[in-house]
Formats: sequence, C-alpha cells, structure tokens
Amino acid sequence: MMAESPLLKVSHLRTCFHTGSYKVTAVDDVSIEVKSRQIVALVGESGSGKSVTAMSILGLVDSPGIVESGEIWLKGNNLRECSSRQLQKLRGTEMAVIFQDPMNALNPVLTIGRQIMETIKLHKRISGKEAKLLAMRQMEQAGLSEPKLLFNKYPFQISGGMCQRVMIAIALVSGAQLLIADEPTTALDVTIQAQILKELDRIRWTNNVGILLITHDLGVVAELADYVYVMKSGKIVESGNVFELFSNPVHPYTKYLMECR
Repeated sequence: MMAESPLLKVSHLRTCFHTGSYKVTAVDDVSIEVKSRQIVALVGESGSGKSVTAMSILGLVDSPGIVESGEIWLKGNNLRECSSRQLQKLRGTEMAVIFQDPMNALNPVLTIGRQIMETIKLHKRISGKEAKLLAMRQMEQAGLSEPKLLFNKYPFQISGGMCQRVMIAIALVSGAQLLIADEPTTALDVTIQAQILKELDRIRWTNNVGILLITHDLGVVAELADYVYVMKSGKIVESGNVFELFSNPVHPYTKYLMECR
C-alpha cells in the first residue's frame, strides 16, 4: 500500500532578514511535512523562528525579510514559483491561517457576518443571499450557536473565544485544506482554550484538513498533535511522533522545554 503524499512539504527552507550590513537568518534549513487529517506541531520558545516559518509558507514575509532558498509544495503547487496574485488566491482556497489574537485580527468596524461574507465573495462567484447563507452555515460548523444573532454584531461585542471561532469560520469558508494555527489559544482563558483545541481536532476529521499548529505550550502539543518538530534558533533540532518524543526526548533543548513545562 502506497504511503499518503503530504499535503504540505517544506524542504530546506531558509528565510533571512537584511538590516543594513547585517543579515539575520530566522529560518535555517527547515524541512516540515503535514498530511491531511494530521495535526503537526511546531514547538519552541518565542523568537525561535516558528511564526517566520509560517509566514514564509504563506508568502507573507515582509521586507527586509526574504525567503532565500528551499521548496514549499502544497497539493502539487510549488509556492516558491507562484506570483503574488496566485498566492493570494491560494490563501483562502487551499491554505488559511488563524492568528493568536483574534480581537486584533478581525476588523473592528465591520460586522462578523460581513467579514465572513467578504471572504466568501473573494473566492466564490455567488449572490449576496447565497453568501449570507453559507456564512451562517460556516459559523455553525465552527461551533458558533445563534449565527443569525451574531451575524450583525461587531468583534468587540463578543468574547475572545467566539472571535477565535469566527477566525476558524473565515479560514475554512472557502474550503482550505491546510490550516496554519499560530498560537491559537494564547489570548484565551483555560476553559476556552480547551474548547478551541477540541474544535480544531474535530475540524481536521470532518473537513479533511491538515493543521500546522505553532505553539510554545507542550500541554497543547500532548493533547492534540500527532507529530512534533522542535525549533531552536531557526533550526529543527528534533522531530518525531508525539508519543515517542514525549517518552524519549533526545535533544537537550527538547528536554529543557519539557522540564519547564
């Protein structure tokens, strides 16, 4: 039986920032794979290069940063060879991101419903009525009850946990198969964190989504991940099945993270 091809395959990625005469390598020779229905955790302390890795995959590294080398393949598309317009289309139809602070990620002057509808209309040629029905259906699928009531509310009128569910709805409304979750529970209290993690676990099975989970929280990793990459100073220092890695960590940095936890 043939092994399943990865949904996302990153090979020897290097991303650098040029500031005057200095060059800082934020992501150094990083290789990662994510398969459908798999949750892969990228773990490390703040400043280890996790978020820059995510932004590199999405094609959202701002100047003076630049992806210098490596390959990024998503469902047969070489993202390094895509134009800005092609990447913009893929960010929504094939891949999407959930940021750590949903209150700041959402537009404060637009209603929840309008923000979801705008995402739909960006990628689908459907009527306003159809977009509204699809938006409310997606809100329900993201675990938001009473979508009709929430549709006309603004982000500041709902809780952080509900805002994060809105972000999940926006991310998946156009059928994205790769979801990059960058510290998705950091700004939430413990009870809401558990609900969001449960939602992500459900989504990967019901929507056949592969999830790259970026986090510093090993508790979240133990709860949710199938496979783990440990990142330090821009490099992957250890990787493995979550059970093997937790039961027998090899690299001193992995052991250090576990001791801190």
